[in-house]
Amino acid sequence: MPKSAFWTRRNFLGSTIFGSLSAPLSNIMLCGQAARADETVEDVPLRGRIYKSLKNGMVKISGSLEDKFNAVKQVGFSGIEMETPGMDVEATRKAISATGLLVDGTVISTHWSIRHSAKDPGKRKTALEHLQRSIRETHAVGGHTTLLVVGHGKDGSAEEVWDRSLENIAQAIPLAAELGVVIAIENVWNHFLYDHQGAADQSAEPFVRYVDQLDSPWVGMQFDIGNHWKYGSTGDWIRRLGRRIVKLDAKGFSRQQDTFTNIGEGDVDWSDIRRALKEINFYGWCAAEVDGGNRVRLREVSENLDRVFLLA
Repeated sequence: MPKSAFWTRRNFLGSTIFGSLSAPLSNIMLCGQAARADETVEDVPLRGRIYKSLKNGMVKISGSLEDKFNAVKQVGFSGIEMETPGMDVEATRKAISATGLLVDGTVISTHWSIRHSAKDPGKRKTALEHLQRSIRETHAVGGHTTLLVVGHGKDGSAEEVWDRSLENIAQAIPLAAELGVVIAIENVWNHFLYDHQGAADQSAEPFVRYVDQLDSPWVGMQFDIGNHWKYGSTGDWIRRLGRRIVKLDAKGFSRQQDTFTNIGEGDVDWSDIRRALKEINFYGWCAAEVDGGNRVRLREVSENLDRVFLLA
């Protein structure tokens, strides 16, 4: 797709007109109409709305992949996210079949070092190849999302990072549509679409515009609750991003200590997050992303998710 097809960041900053709403298919299928702004949504349990997953790297249990999947299921998780590209598809499919644990999605392991925003066209080409391979591997094991960090602010001006990454990622959308895998953009500390040293009252609008620029139901956000708390009201961002959110990541964060914490610790406003998720009528997966460990530790993480989302 030619570069001229995209709005640049300068266009965005100078415009008051917002583009069409991108509504990722996984949320279209799972969500009804979001609550109107004048409606009050009670802080209710999200039981039946949130499905628990975790990152494969958190599972510090010896044995086969099947052994690990069994342990994850036994401590209360319904899914797991694997790393791509390079996942052992056959072994993963066998573990799924043997245990019933789903691979709900994947995480692209190379997106920090091989970036869609890189100045070098060769690296951007490799980043695209990795994204396309991840989509294929995710589809092969029945997953429905692949998590992507779109680039890094150190690769140039905000406008350059914006243009390069959008143009590169757009080339993977036809494959995502063909195989039914959503490209799930994560809000991470990559110095892009926010001010890393800024105050905790920043706007979600750059992320809204970025997702909408790709203009596809096969692109959404894997919204990381702990990552965002540094920059603003998580509940307000959830409300503004709305159906663009196809999945959640969960960790805690303490603004006072400026550090990540266990889920439920720190000062994240989980009550408002529950209300916001109810308001946008979210149904979907939430992946824990904290320090993992043995069965005891993984059960603790599972129970922490139960507490913050009122699942038990």
